Amino acid sequence: MPSHPPILSASSQSDVNKTCTTIHLTPAEFNHLRSHAVASKSTSYCPYSKFRVGCCLLTNSGTYITGANVENASYPVTTCAERVAFGKAITEGHRGFKAVAVATDISPPASPCGMCRQCIREFCELSVPIIMFDGSGGYSVMRLEELLPLSFGPEALGVPSQTKSSG
Repeated sequence: MPSHPPILSASSQSDVNKTCTTIHLTPAEFNHLRSHAVASKSTSYCPYSKFRVGCCLLTNSGTYITGANVENASYPVTTCAERVAFGKAITEGHRGFKAVAVATDISPPASPCGMCRQCIREFCELSVPIIMFDGSGGYSVMRLEELLPLSFGPEALGVPSQTKSSG
């Protein structure tokens, strides 16, 4: 079983700068992703699990799109924050994503579930960074290809990639 990636501190300028250099974001983009993902948690509807999740996507054109988890008494109908954000982004015409941020209240930071990883795979390059924030200022970063090895994507079905366009 793979180990959890290192937990870094969002309040450490050194950690943030090193992360930004590695994943090709500016510190401002990183901080916007964090603040939007954390703020999105407050819009979640989670009366059953009490597990708040917020998500923020950064498009290649610099637009931030948020989502939060929406539960349902019939648990399989629940929609995760990542899929809410991607649903909004795609229906608003956005294609091409630079980063995905997910925020929860637990530590270590939670990664997207398997279904969300597959959703991210549909619309993002395998190299897209997934930044996972916990409830106390810590974060971890992994690339989609690390979270979803040997992934199955649109190209396996002969469909052109949806990840190349901007917006």
